[in-house]
Amino acid sequence: MPDKKKIIELVITELSKEHQQAIDAANDAHAAAVDDQSVAETQYDTLAIEASYLAEGQSRRVAEFQHAIDAYKSLDIIEFHNESYIALGALVQLSADAKANHWFFIGPAAGGFRCQLGQKNITVITPQSPMGMALIGKQQDDDIQLMLGSNKLKDYISALK
Repeated sequence: MPDKKKIIELVITELSKEHQQAIDAANDAHAAAVDDQSVAETQYDTLAIEASYLAEGQSRRVAEFQHAIDAYKSLDIIEFHNESYIALGALVQLSADAKANHWFFIGPAAGGFRCQLGQKNITVITPQSPMGMALIGKQQDDDIQLMLGSNKLKDYISALK
């Protein structure tokens, strides 16, 4: 079974990199917003306004990454068993993914992050994602059904850790 602690460490490492990139982008955007070159020369010159909007958006991204990192750092590592109900922190495998040894880790953020631990392929999903909504509250051997784009996925939960 994949080590949940290692998955969480990998996610936090990736989020930390993205967080630092967002901090750098926010600092650059703030500098551009207050730069002498951004001062409006006419009433139609919106460079300073655009730069300040960009800086605000970048600052919001910084806060979102920090929130995601904090959520993973405070995530309780729980071992689920076949009688458990799927919730945050669960590792889930669908029957169609057993051959490829693919697992879904339900995390508080960073949906879409992929990693490999040993021979296991892991994709992080959030409870808000279509797959997350289909899995939360289910148990091992339960059927799931969801729409992924224009495709209907029908499968069952073959493993839960």
